Amino acid sequence: MNEGLETIAAISTPPGEGGISIVRLSGDDALSIADKVYRLGQKKLSNQPTHTIHYGHIVDPKTNQEIDEVMVSVMRAPKTYTREDVVEINCHGGMVVAREVLQLLLREGAAMAEPGEFTKRAFLNGRIDLTQAEAVMDLIRAKTDRSLAQAMKQLDGRLSEAIHQLRDQISDTLVQVEVNIDYPEYDEEEMTLQKIATRAKSIQQSIQEILKTAKQGKILRDGITTAIIGRPNVGKSSLLNHLLHEEKAIVTDVAGTTRDTIEEYVNVNGVPLRLIDTAGIRETDDVVERIGVERSRKALEEADLVLLLLNQSEALSAMDIELLEATKQMTRIILLNKSDLTPELNQDDLTPYLTKADEVLSTAITEDRGMSDLEQQINQLFFSGATGERDATYLMNTRHIDLLEKASQALDDVQTGIDNQMPVDLVQIDFTRCFDLLGEITGESAPDELITKLFSQFCLGK
Repeated sequence: MNEGLETIAAISTPPGEGGISIVRLSGDDALSIADKVYRLGQKKLSNQPTHTIHYGHIVDPKTNQEIDEVMVSVMRAPKTYTREDVVEINCHGGMVVAREVLQLLLREGAAMAEPGEFTKRAFLNGRIDLTQAEAVMDLIRAKTDRSLAQAMKQLDGRLSEAIHQLRDQISDTLVQVEVNIDYPEYDEEEMTLQKIATRAKSIQQSIQEILKTAKQGKILRDGITTAIIGRPNVGKSSLLNHLLHEEKAIVTDVAGTTRDTIEEYVNVNGVPLRLIDTAGIRETDDVVERIGVERSRKALEEADLVLLLLNQSEALSAMDIELLEATKQMTRIILLNKSDLTPELNQDDLTPYLTKADEVLSTAITEDRGMSDLEQQINQLFFSGATGERDATYLMNTRHIDLLEKASQALDDVQTGIDNQMPVDLVQIDFTRCFDLLGEITGESAPDELITKLFSQFCLGK
């Protein structure tokens, strides 16, 4: 545990009105500071056993004014979130009450916690490593049950365990190399290089297996940026509303109702979609609508997936063809909407504008027809149906992906050095670099400025 650190305090619940607000204290003086503002007869929190909760009042010691009626949790080190003494004051919801309690604690000796400082202390005190600390934020930001499950697996140490095993293999090999360098009479350099090459190949295969899950993992963490496009009045807003299960966008028979992009996250079979309902892309003299059209074009450029709607009850228009051509190189699903009306358009009419990768579905959004096919197709496109494997573990963090790719490249450099008959001590440098890069993932060799930057992205009070 880090000695000499200030006792910190912060409000750990979101701002606004609610049933309960929690003010958290952590540090060596957490109990003594809490005692200064807690009242229930002669009772002292510092005399209470760990992991107990106590009724009482928070009182301003200068004026004896009661601030709130509270329940206070006492948790003693080391079995706490931070591995320090922790006190959590459960007061009535609302920013005024919680702020008053916090101000009292700061006045009585606590320091204001920085964003993520409670979790940072958990990391510094060895309760969790850096991957688990990052999983805490992924847990908070999870958008679907599957992204939540993946964050929990990382918090439980699934990734940490895999990285530690790889580092142990490298460490064992480096120890052998050092012995052979110091005592060459016991081993020839050629044999040492062969040992490094064999181990490097094995470790690289393991890294590549982990990296295979990166695409799906990033989707579960960040969502699929999905642009809904089509000419005006083709059913884009109806599709958004259907996927959201609420009337978020205005739906009328008047073309051009949507004049700006509308963004929302939706859950499709456990896959988060960042849906962007765009203004109908067309030429217009309306200044406001023209701005919306430009934003729609920009959203289209940034999309991972395009849902292109066509009106099945009308023949292809010049604008339909323009959109089909503009999205030809993109991952897309083409929806022939309004199939409940007399058809004037079929899939054969689209043949000149399709690629082998295109999927064409017939839908009647207002009738809820074809929607389950759409959800299954999205799942198939990005996961090949793999989201049904609830035990699968996916690599979700961009920082982890980048470091694993660099570690893999370091192992390529090891093999290149061996192929070029470089001395074993030079080959060892790249092998050690791989060891250090893997250590940056868990935090064992991460620079202080990186750690500070990562925790600064956390919310206050966590």
